[in-house]
Amino acid sequence: MKKSSVSAPENRVLVLPFHCVRNVSSPEDLQNDRVVYAGQMPIRAVLDLPTNENVRGYLVEAEGKQRRTQTNVHRAIRDTLSERPDCFSVLNGGVVIVARESVIDEKAKVLHLTRASIVNGSQTQGVIKDFIKEEGGPTDIHVKFELIVTSDDNLIADISISRNFQNDVESLSIAGRKGQLDDLEASFQRAMPGIRLQKSETQIPADDNNYIQTEKLLQVIAALLPLELWWKQTEFSKTYTYRAKAGCLKDFQEVYKGREGTHKEVYQFYLDIAGEAWRLYQRWKMHQGFAGTALRCIEREGRTIVDVPDGIVFPILASLACFAVKVKSRWQIKVPTQLDDAELIQAAKRAYMEIAGSKPEIMGKTKACYTQLEQITAIYKKLLKN
Repeated sequence: MKKSSVSAPENRVLVLPFHCVRNVSSPEDLQNDRVVYAGQMPIRAVLDLPTNENVRGYLVEAEGKQRRTQTNVHRAIRDTLSERPDCFSVLNGGVVIVARESVIDEKAKVLHLTRASIVNGSQTQGVIKDFIKEEGGPTDIHVKFELIVTSDDNLIADISISRNFQNDVESLSIAGRKGQLDDLEASFQRAMPGIRLQKSETQIPADDNNYIQTEKLLQVIAALLPLELWWKQTEFSKTYTYRAKAGCLKDFQEVYKGREGTHKEVYQFYLDIAGEAWRLYQRWKMHQGFAGTALRCIEREGRTIVDVPDGIVFPILASLACFAVKVKSRWQIKVPTQLDDAELIQAAKRAYMEIAGSKPEIMGKTKACYTQLEQITAIYKKLLKN
């Protein structure tokens, strides 16, 4: 019996049968305290799996007394189950499941999953349910599954968003088409004329200097959001801004919806700070003050710093959020002249080496690294008040 676990008190445990399962975790998975499995299970095993972590449920679920029309995808899944059940496991994309804990009983051929949910494959699950209920179809057909065991709620949200929109119309295109980025772009262009925001996946900033990555801009603005404007029902922590690109876009869409009401001031912050936030990001990405730090992760051309990893930059930006102030009805980041960049750079270096083990990707998502830098800026903010 193999066990992968994370802390998850008072959670429901599901018992699911499987045919085969293998640990396919990468070194990065293991370093980040998650485990990934792949295998095959009988289609009946997916019937009772929740879908609460998924960004969208079964699209043909009953709504009142009406049911939505099946799509070509639904019909294709149904046809494969009915006409080619022997090929279902190779023709269907399968389901992606997340869980906070897992126990694999290889003797009994069952999985014990704590707080399990499908994050991709709700359409497959829904068609299977209809197939078995309406046609009494065979249940000895098998379906592929991927199981990701992690306690990282932000990562689970990103997995759900990424897996559901990778091959569909993506969230950025949806936001762009709905005009949700128009105000942000207009405000950004007032500060940086001629530069446009990427509004769809077909606009590639790397191929056109007139575009910037909108999702990256939203990550940067979120990192600079001050405590007084924190609107999320979670702990005030900026670590997610480094790693949750899709999550930051989703947050902005939520703020956009409340722009006339509950999130009016937060939305104003996004608009006011957009250009300044991007300048700050660019400045720290190529800050020449890192020249004497001897950090190997920093990209150089000769003696010139050309790229500082985001894992180092984001904790620095987050520490500057305490200097966000509203001046004449407009939000600004007023960094005091007394604050020496060299002090922040040395603090970032210490956090990078002592806390993050000289790995920028670890620094970017480790709260202690953010806290170490925030302690410095908090001192200067206190001095200004006095």
